[in-house]
Amino acid sequence: MAEELAALERTGTWELVPLPPRIRPITCKWVYRVKTRSDGSLERLFVLYLLLLLFVSGRSLSLISQLDVKNAFLNGELREDVYMQPPPGYSVPEGMVCHLRRSLYGLKQAPRAWFECFSYVVTVVGFSASDHDPALFIHSSSRGRTLLLLYVDDMIIIGDDSQFIAFVKARLCEQFLMSNLGPLRYFLGIEVSFSSDGFFLSREKYIHDLLARASLTDERTVDTPMELNLQLCPTDGEPLADPTRYRHLVGSLVYLGVTLLDISHAVHILSQFVSTPTHIHYSHLHRALRYLRVTSSHRLFFPRSNSLQLRAYSDATWASDPSARRSLSAYCVFLSGSLIAWKTKKQTAVSRSSAEAELRAMALLTTELS
Repeated sequence: MAEELAALERTGTWELVPLPPRIRPITCKWVYRVKTRSDGSLERLFVLYLLLLLFVSGRSLSLISQLDVKNAFLNGELREDVYMQPPPGYSVPEGMVCHLRRSLYGLKQAPRAWFECFSYVVTVVGFSASDHDPALFIHSSSRGRTLLLLYVDDMIIIGDDSQFIAFVKARLCEQFLMSNLGPLRYFLGIEVSFSSDGFFLSREKYIHDLLARASLTDERTVDTPMELNLQLCPTDGEPLADPTRYRHLVGSLVYLGVTLLDISHAVHILSQFVSTPTHIHYSHLHRALRYLRVTSSHRLFFPRSNSLQLRAYSDATWASDPSARRSLSAYCVFLSGSLIAWKTKKQTAVSRSSAEAELRAMALLTTELS
């Protein structure tokens, strides 16, 4: 708490002022742990992340670094007047409140303010934002190309222009409080290891942490994440008295499904019952966890290749949802022979024929490719 308060004072996050009339200050509280990103929001970024790694593998680039911005949101300038009650444990004169000049974690404006600040800094040093994804910044010169990918306060820098990369790191350290994490090894819960033939992605550490949180009381394992041709309904079994643990575990599986193709269908089924899960649903969730127990050491391999051939496949089931009679769409996308994107998704409308279900699946795939 003392370190956080020191960072807030160092960046001039607020100034103490008397509370203006007819103004209600917002409240604040201390949060002592970082919540796991388990809402699936990484999905779009993951495809771009894989493309960058394939770019590195294909061109044999050795300059790939990972950096982290400390107290990232404190760097964003606020446009609006926001008044906040002093943090618990922070002594201020009576009647004084904090007039925020910079964003704080938890403010709705904070992500926008931080991204505007970061974008301005990297644009000044020579980067330009990608037309396809604003989180990707590109710099090209006669010495080579440099790519910077940002996810909240984590970033990776890839390129073959060592002089420019060193310049960028120095400028970022001047503007922000940075941590240079060295060569890329672990990014957003994904372990990365390079070899002469390509690279591997692993989630072994995350899976072990998840199994520890699940507190399974046995050591059983299974060969598949879900039974064949399983049909689950919302009314199966008695509702759980406390669905919190089910929701937490399914959310973690959603995050794992971003990199684990083999559990994507099981996660798709289990996530449909997070509002009112039952003991039956919870037992099938345990099966998926037991499958992860035996496959936790499995890794995704992406071979080194200079080819940029794109291949994509789609499929669909017809009226497979027993409650709503909606169909399922599924697709997978390969670049240079490497799997870079996949999804299983229930269709938004009822298809009147198997042909219509297939066309909807193709439309979903086309949207992903575009």
